Amino acid sequence: MSTEAKHASTMNHGKVSLAEAFAQFDEQWSPKLVGELNGQHVKLAKLEGEFVRHRHDDADELFLVLNGHLDIELDEETVALDPGEFVVVPRGVEHRPVADGETEVLLFEPAGTENTGNVDSERTADVERL
Repeated sequence: MSTEAKHASTMNHGKVSLAEAFAQFDEQWSPKLVGELNGQHVKLAKLEGEFVRHRHDDADELFLVLNGHLDIELDEETVALDPGEFVVVPRGVEHRPVADGETEVLLFEPAGTENTGNVDSERTADVERL
């Protein structure tokens, strides 16, 4: 089976080992696509430090912390997330993720959602498949 065919099979039917997937990359703030369903993308990312403040006008965004600690700074509050906790940031809500040390997260959002939303930044990243 070709690598491409194997990858397509894994994306559609196979299980994903989060530990193995995270071991495949070191880049921070550069989400990696690990699954798709119903027009949604499941992405993994390693985060550390502060990201850009931004919003997604047409997309809700789920942040699930797997390892580490993540603060989601909103206008009126900061949501603190530890492993096993998640938050959904509703579309149109400005937010800034801040990771205290390297943090591993799973992101769930509509396909085509740009990581920096309405902000053009040096941190804007193309999503790569693992």
